[in-house]
Amino acid sequence: MPFGVTQNMIDSYGESIYQLSLNRQRRRGDPVRLLDYDAVEEQRADMGLTDTEIASRVGLSVDQARFVRVYLERQHYRIDQHRKLFHLGGGRRWREDKYEDPADRINYSEAGMRVRAALTFNSAEVARFLTEGLWGEATLDTWVNQATVSRPNAPMLIAGKHSMSYSEVHAQVGAIASGLKGLGLGRGDVIAMQLPNTVEFVVGHLAVARIGAVLQTIHMPYRAGDIASLLEHSQARAVVALDFFRGYDLASIMLAERCRLSSLEEVIIVGQAPREARSFWSLAKSGTPLDQHDRAVAADPCLLLYTSGTTSSPKGVPLTYQNMLGNIEAAADEFEVTEHDRILSAAPFSHLYGIFNFHMALSRGAAAVLLPAFTPQDLGQAVSIHQPTMLFLGPAHAAAMLGQGLINQRDFASVRFSVFSGASCPTHVLENYQAAIPASAVAQLWGMTEIQAGSFTRASDPLSVAATSAGPPARGNEVRIRSLDGDILLAGEEGELEIRGPSVFGGYLDNQEANAAAFTTDGWFRSGDLACIDDSGYIRLTGRTKDLINRGGVKYNPTDIEALLMQNDAIDQAAIVAMPDPILGEKACCFVTLQPGFDLSLTEVCVLLEGENISKVKWPERLEIVEEMPLTPTRKIIKGELAQRLKSS
Repeated sequence: MPFGVTQNMIDSYGESIYQLSLNRQRRRGDPVRLLDYDAVEEQRADMGLTDTEIASRVGLSVDQARFVRVYLERQHYRIDQHRKLFHLGGGRRWREDKYEDPADRINYSEAGMRVRAALTFNSAEVARFLTEGLWGEATLDTWVNQATVSRPNAPMLIAGKHSMSYSEVHAQVGAIASGLKGLGLGRGDVIAMQLPNTVEFVVGHLAVARIGAVLQTIHMPYRAGDIASLLEHSQARAVVALDFFRGYDLASIMLAERCRLSSLEEVIIVGQAPREARSFWSLAKSGTPLDQHDRAVAADPCLLLYTSGTTSSPKGVPLTYQNMLGNIEAAADEFEVTEHDRILSAAPFSHLYGIFNFHMALSRGAAAVLLPAFTPQDLGQAVSIHQPTMLFLGPAHAAAMLGQGLINQRDFASVRFSVFSGASCPTHVLENYQAAIPASAVAQLWGMTEIQAGSFTRASDPLSVAATSAGPPARGNEVRIRSLDGDILLAGEEGELEIRGPSVFGGYLDNQEANAAAFTTDGWFRSGDLACIDDSGYIRLTGRTKDLINRGGVKYNPTDIEALLMQNDAIDQAAIVAMPDPILGEKACCFVTLQPGFDLSLTEVCVLLEGENISKVKWPERLEIVEEMPLTPTRKIIKGELAQRLKSS
C-alpha cells in the first residue's frame, strides 16, 4: 500500500477516521450533477472533517488519512460510489485539501515499512484514546520546536562543564538530520545507536526523529555477539557508535557487521572514525535540505527498543509517538515538572527508563543533566555541581550511594523529587534515602519497555505509600489481577498484573509467537509481574511469575525473603532462584554479594530467617557467594542467568 499505510493501520484507525469524516450526505440532484461545490458544501453543512483535519486529529499524514478514509468508504458504500466520494468529497474537503502531485508525496521504502507493519492496536481502544485526548498529534520535534521558539536561550543540555541552549541543540539537530538524509536515510528506516548519555546521543536521537526514522538503541555493555543479533533482527540501515568503549573496539565491530549484513549500509562513528566509516559531526557539513515530508507524524514509530532479557532472548518493541508522549505528559503532570526543573537520569538513555526521563525534560522545556555512565562518585559529583531538582534512579543506584555515604558527603539540597524504577525498591532503601535527603519527595514507578510508565505514586503521596506501592495506573491505563489459573481476582488478592491503555505497545517486531504469549485474547498485556491492588486502586508489586519456586508442590514468592536478607549488614545484594531437584522438583538457592569485610554461611542465613518466623519450607538449601550479580542496564538482577549457572553446575 502507498504512503506508509498498512492493513494494521487501517484496522486500528479506520473506523475512527470514518466517523470523523461522516462523508454520508445525499449526493443526487443538480448540485452533484453540475459540480456545484458551494451547494454541495451547504448541503453537507458541518458534517465531517477535511482530510487535513482528520490527519491532525488522529496523528497520521494527510495522505495516510485520505487513503484509509477512501478504503473505509469502499466498504461502506456501493460499488463505484466511493469514486464520487473521493473526487467530489463535499465542497469543504475539495476546497480545503490542496492537491499534491503524487510524485511529490512521501512513500516508504520496503525497509521503512517493516517496523510500521508490526504495530497493531484495537480499533475501539484507539477511538477511546483519540476521543479522550490520550493520543495527540505531537512528536518530539513538536516539543523541541516549541521550546526553541518560547525559550531559545534556556539550557537544554548540561554536560560536564558545558551547557547548550534549546536553540543551539535545535540547530545541530537540523544539521545532522540533513546529513542523514543526504545518506539516503528517511521515513521508517531503522538507525541503531550505541552511545552513552552524551550530547551526541541526544543530537543523534532527535536528528533521527527529525527525518521520520526509527531509533534503535544498543546498551553500552553489549559486545560483538549481542550487537550482531540485534542489528540482524532490526535490519538497521545505519549504526552510530563510539570508536572505543572501555578498551573495546566498537568501530571495528560495526564495520565487520556492515560486511556481514546486507541491510547495514552506513557506519557512523563518534570519536576517531576509521577511513571506512563516517565521522558523526562531519554529517553536519553537508547534506540534503529537509522538507515537510521528512517530519514524522504522531502515529509513526519513534523507537525500537529491545527488552532487557532477564529471562529470555531480547524482543524488539516498537513504540510510537502516540504511545510515548501522552504517557510522559501524564507523569510530568503528576510529578509537577516545570520548565525550571533540571532532570538527571542515572539510567542509560539506551533503556526505556532512561530515555523516558530525558523525554520528560523535553515535554516541559526543562534542562537535562547528562550523566554518561553511573558510578556513585560521578552521580554525587554531578548533583553537587549541577544542582538538579529531580533524580531518576533505580534501587541499586540509591543503595550504592547510601552504602558509600556519598549523599551525606555531597550537596543534595537542590533535589526536590526522586523517582525510583527499574526494579521494585526495598522499603528500607527508600526510607534511608529520604532520611538522607529530607527535602526530596519520593515516588515509585512501575514500567516496562512494552508499557512505559504503567503506574506511579504521586508527588503528594506520603512516604508510607511510596515505600510500599507502585501507585495507581497512569492516566488512561487500566489494570487487573489474574490468578495463575486464569481467574480475574478481587482487591487484595495476589496474581499476575495485566494492563491495557494508551502507553501499551502494538506488538513485537516479527515475533508472532511472543505476541501470542504476551497478550490475552481480549487484548490485555501480561506483565509477568506478581501484584495485588488495594481498594483505592494502588498497586503493590510482589515479584515475578517466573521467579516463583515450586518446592514439592508448595509455590512461594521469594521477593520478601530477599528483602529481609538485604537488611542484614553483611549482605549487599540477594537473589533467590530455583534449582532442579530430582525428588521435590525445585529447591531454593540463594545468591549473595557481600559488603566489604563480611563473610556469611548458609547456617547464618537460615538462623536469620528463623528469627523472622519464615517457614522452613521457604529457606534456601544452597548458598552461593559471588563477586558480582549479572545486571540489566538499570541494575536489575538477571535471575535467568543465575538459574543457568545452577543448571550448568
